[in-house]
Amino acid sequence: MRIHEIRELSVKDLAGKIKDKAEELANLKFQHSLHQLNDTLKIRRARREFSRLVTIMREHEMGIHELKKAVISDEELM
Repeated sequence: MRIHEIRELSVKDLAGKIKDKAEELANLKFQHSLHQLNDTLKIRRARREFSRLVTIMREHEMGIHELKKAVISDEELM
């Protein structure tokens, strides 16, 4: 994902992406340790994507950049 695409996400979506990317990175590292990973560049790409996501979240927390607010539907309120 590009930076402008990440900034268009809501806080909830961004947190979900961070969790997913952390799991992916852990799985890639595990596969690499078992010599099952053919393309080791996947680890680098996943680590950089994870860092981008965490950086954008931190910028939002510090008030540097605002993210979209999650739209709460009527169904979620009930």
